[in-house]
Amino acid sequence: MKKMLLAMAVTLPLFAVQQNLTLERALELVRQNNIEVKVAEQDVLIKEQEHHEAVGYNFGRLDLVVNALRSNDAGNVFGFKLQSREATFRDFGFSDFLAGAGQALQMSGGDFGRFSQIMGDPALQNQLLNTAPDDLNYPDARNHFQEKIQYQIPVYVGGKLLAYGKITDKMTTISKLDRQKVLNQKLFETRKTYYNISLVENFIKNLNTILKNVEDLEETVSNMVKEGYALDIDLLQVQTKKADVLRMINQAKLNRELAYQYLSFLLNDTVISIVVVDNDVPMPRMKRDEMLQRNIDIQKAHMGLEVTDLAIGAEKANFLPQIGAFAEYGSADDTFLNDFSDKDAYTIGVQLKWNVFNGFIDKSKYEKAKIQNMKMQHQVELAKKGIGLQIDKIITSIKSKEYDIQSLREKVEYTQKVYDNYYSRYKEGLLSINDVLIKNSEHIQAVLSLVKTRFERNNKVFELEYIINKGIL
Repeated sequence: MKKMLLAMAVTLPLFAVQQNLTLERALELVRQNNIEVKVAEQDVLIKEQEHHEAVGYNFGRLDLVVNALRSNDAGNVFGFKLQSREATFRDFGFSDFLAGAGQALQMSGGDFGRFSQIMGDPALQNQLLNTAPDDLNYPDARNHFQEKIQYQIPVYVGGKLLAYGKITDKMTTISKLDRQKVLNQKLFETRKTYYNISLVENFIKNLNTILKNVEDLEETVSNMVKEGYALDIDLLQVQTKKADVLRMINQAKLNRELAYQYLSFLLNDTVISIVVVDNDVPMPRMKRDEMLQRNIDIQKAHMGLEVTDLAIGAEKANFLPQIGAFAEYGSADDTFLNDFSDKDAYTIGVQLKWNVFNGFIDKSKYEKAKIQNMKMQHQVELAKKGIGLQIDKIITSIKSKEYDIQSLREKVEYTQKVYDNYYSRYKEGLLSINDVLIKNSEHIQAVLSLVKTRFERNNKVFELEYIINKGIL
């Protein structure tokens, strides 16, 4: 039983749904759960590792090398013995030489003068010198174990490694800006969808009010038809209008359902209801210069310009010498780790490498880096002017929509009052049903126009917030 309860507790979050979701909670869930945001965060982690990799080259490379070999190759075996500090005169073939010298000694009968004379014989000398030493040419197979530590470090590379470290650091910053841009996009879409759902809810509420008015009108006309004061065609016209309103309500509900599905996709969680907001999105209060400074694309352009500045320095380093240092310490023997300290050896050294000519490739790369830098300067200016123009157009559009909203609110109230007036006069027999339905249509059109304009105005505000990188939460 306890295990079952524990399993249910673990799996419960998988089936959780969001009810009466507030906007603040929705934005928090986007930050935590949105898959595209997570991908952008992982891109930042990748760039950070690339930066660590570039910085790591400054500290050189330390390797532990273990060689385990076996060979009967004459050169290898002789080299193995030298590395193990075990080479003897026998390994040089002195046994065969001593055999020839011994024969000469026997021939001299112990007379040193005679021995010298025999050894001075050119024929005997050629015979001894042409003797192939068997120990040297046909050694026995030998094992060879070599353990060593190698360390290599760049001493001077013209500032190239420093430039690469700074470039990768700038690229990490750019990836963070990209992550922020993705997050801003998702926050923008979430707020837009949230407010759109709220507007649809209000629109459905208004349509239900209109439906109630049409149903009241339908009842009135139905009673008048019974009493002979109206025609059946009047009732049919009202019922047609009622069908239109019901169709609009059904369409609005379908749009609301689709918006909920998209909101669930953004939050990577199921949303079935929200806390409806009645107010419109407030306009950001910020100076134009600050808006431009906060824009992510402009920040990225500035960062890209700094990267091209560093790239020029990196390419210039190709004209300078490169100096590296090397150190090695180890030991070798025919048995692994045998007499390590007695047979150890070290090697240290420094290498200078300076390219003299490579077909002007380095010069072309350097000129290319300078051209890219000039191009990036122009792109920064273009970004400032283009985004500045975009901000001005959006602000102008928002102001225009706000004026339209104020006017349409008054029109909705006015058309409602006109409809009520026409409805009263119709009941008195002063107007035809067509006149009443026309005013009802005008009222519906005014409500539709108001909702549409509020949609458009809010979306423009969200777009402005996205462009100026307005902080949320």
